[in-house]
Amino acid sequence: MALLNASTLWWALGLVSLAWLLRETYRGLNSPIRRIPGPVYTLFTRLPLKYHTLTGHRLHFIHALHSRYGSIVRISPFEVAVADPESFSAIHRIGSGFVKSPWYDTIPDGIFAMRDPKVHAQRRKLFARAFSATALRSNWEGVVRDKVERAVERIQSEAMAFGEVDVMKWWTLMATDIIGQLSFGESFEMLEVGRKTEYTDALESALINSSVQTELPLLHTLVSCLPIAGIKKSITANEYLYSYGSRAVANLRNQSGNAANLFGTMLATLDGDFSAEKDSKVQPLTDHQVQVEAGNLILAGSDTTAVTLTYLVWAVLKQPDLQRRLEEEVANLPELFDDAALEKLQLLDAVINETLRLYGAAPGGLPRSVPKGGVTLSGYYIPEDFVVETQAYTLHRNAGIFPDPLKYASFATDVFNVSHLTTTDCSFINSTNPVFLIRKSGPKHRKVFTPRSEQGLAFV
Repeated sequence: MALLNASTLWWALGLVSLAWLLRETYRGLNSPIRRIPGPVYTLFTRLPLKYHTLTGHRLHFIHALHSRYGSIVRISPFEVAVADPESFSAIHRIGSGFVKSPWYDTIPDGIFAMRDPKVHAQRRKLFARAFSATALRSNWEGVVRDKVERAVERIQSEAMAFGEVDVMKWWTLMATDIIGQLSFGESFEMLEVGRKTEYTDALESALINSSVQTELPLLHTLVSCLPIAGIKKSITANEYLYSYGSRAVANLRNQSGNAANLFGTMLATLDGDFSAEKDSKVQPLTDHQVQVEAGNLILAGSDTTAVTLTYLVWAVLKQPDLQRRLEEEVANLPELFDDAALEKLQLLDAVINETLRLYGAAPGGLPRSVPKGGVTLSGYYIPEDFVVETQAYTLHRNAGIFPDPLKYASFATDVFNVSHLTTTDCSFINSTNPVFLIRKSGPKHRKVFTPRSEQGLAFV
C-alpha cells in the first residue's frame, strides 16, 4: 500500500508538472510580444535574466542582446528593453502614462521608489526648495568645500607617503561625509578616520539583501532562518539603518532654522510658501519618512559620486593634453572661487558630462509599466502591464548618436559652441537631447552631484 501511495504521488506530481509545462509552452508560443526580436527562451523563462541580475551583469547581458537583435529586444516573457531615443522620450516624458514597475515595491518607499505619479509629484515639490541651487549654495557650499579640501589633503598625503593612492576610497569617504551631513545633520567623519563606518557597511549589506530578496524570495526566506552571523547581519541591516535614521529626526527637531539638515529646509518650505492654506496636498514628512529619505540620499549620493569622480580622474590622466587644458581653465579661477564660478567653466562641464555618458555610476535599466491600451515602440506593439526598460549604458554607446561612442572625447579644440557644448571631434552630445540620460533625469543629478564633483576636480 505504501508503495502504491508513493507511486500515485509520483504520477500526480508528474501530471502536474506536465500540465504546467504545457501551459507555459502555450503561453509562450501565443505571447503578444512573441514577434519582438529576442532569444527564443525569453518567451518561456526569465531565469537567464535573473542569473545575470544576481551576478551583477544584467546591463551587459541586455547590452549584448541589443547588439545582436537591435534597438528593441525581448528579455523575458513579460519584459522588453528598448534603446532608441524616440522610445526613450516616449516612455520618460512627463505625462507619458508609464509608471514605475512593480519592482520598485521591493525598495523603501521614498521619493526614488514612489510609483503613483501624483504622490511622487507632491514629494518632489517638497524636495524642490531644499535641492535648488540657491538653497544648496547658501546652506551647504561651505560644508562641501571643507570636505573636498580635506579629501584632497588626504589624497596628497597618502600619495607622498606611499607613491600611489586609492582615490576611489577617498572620494567615497568624502561623498558619504558630505551627504551624511546634509541628510543627518552630522558628518560620519570618515575622512578623519580613513575608513567606512558601521552605517555604510550596513547599507552595503542591505543592498545585497534586497537583491536576493527580490530575485530569490523563497531562498531568502529559508536562508534567513539559518543561525549564521554573516547572514543575520545582512538580514538585520535594514533595522540598523532605520534605527540610525532616527538621528536625522533628532537633529531636525533639536536645531532651529534650516541648518540642521536638508529636511529642515523642507519644514521651512511648508511653514512658508506651501502652507496648508496655499497647498493642502503637500504634507510634511513624518519621522519615519525622514528616516527613509535620509537613507535614500546616502545611497544615491555616495558611491555614485565616488565612482564617477574616479573614472573622471582616470580618463583625464590618460590624456595629458586634456589634463593640461583643464588645469589651465581652473587656474584662471580666483583663489576663493565658488560653485557658481565653476559652473561657468565650459571644459570642466564638458569633461563631467562625457564621464557621465561613458562611465556614469547608474547606467542600468529603468523599468516602467506599459499604460492602459498598450503602446507601439520601434514598430512593435506591447500590451498594457508589460514592462519596458531603457538603460543609459546602451543609449550612451549608440554609434548612430555618438561618433566613436566607446572613445572618451579628447576635446582637442578650445573653441566651444555654448549652446550645444560640443567640439569637432568629441562624442559628447547636446545636453538638452533627451537621450543623454543623466541630464534627462532632472535636478537630483545636476544639483547634488555637480557641486561636489566640480569642487573636487578644481582642488585636484
